[in-house]
Amino acid sequence: MPKAAMPVSSVTMVKQEGLAEHADLTGCPWHDVKSKLRDVGLRPTRQRMALGWILFAKGDRHVTAEMLYEEATRAKVPVSLATVYNTLHQFTEVGLLRQVAVDGSKAYFDTNNTEHHHFYVEDRNDLMDIPATDVVVGKPPVPPEGYEIARIDVVVRLRRKQG
Repeated sequence: MPKAAMPVSSVTMVKQEGLAEHADLTGCPWHDVKSKLRDVGLRPTRQRMALGWILFAKGDRHVTAEMLYEEATRAKVPVSLATVYNTLHQFTEVGLLRQVAVDGSKAYFDTNNTEHHHFYVEDRNDLMDIPATDVVVGKPPVPPEGYEIARIDVVVRLRRKQG
């Protein structure tokens, strides 16, 4: 099945294949973003390329749509906030990003799509990675008939000690 026609449920396979396919990355962020997009079946439009370059050129990071929109505005990339949201959700659907829900109305997008968890620093609204090996998740529940567990996210909320 060509990757462009691949259903979203095949994201795991794309991620595993992507590791081998990205062995030929050039180190040029623009070229590498174009390769990433094509590898997951997304057309490398100017807006996707520009937002992808801003997202992925700085290594592993956590951003909200508003943060990315501000960065794009500072970089003179002409995009609307709606386009930023749409692009982040498209990148998430194909496995380039992970969405991390912190509060009911706040979601971060993580460029590190490997298995790991997060600390959330409440007074700074900041996420930090926790290696998957540092968190032991007990026996997961049995999902309802017709469903499977996609992943388990642990967010540990932090605040400064009082006193």
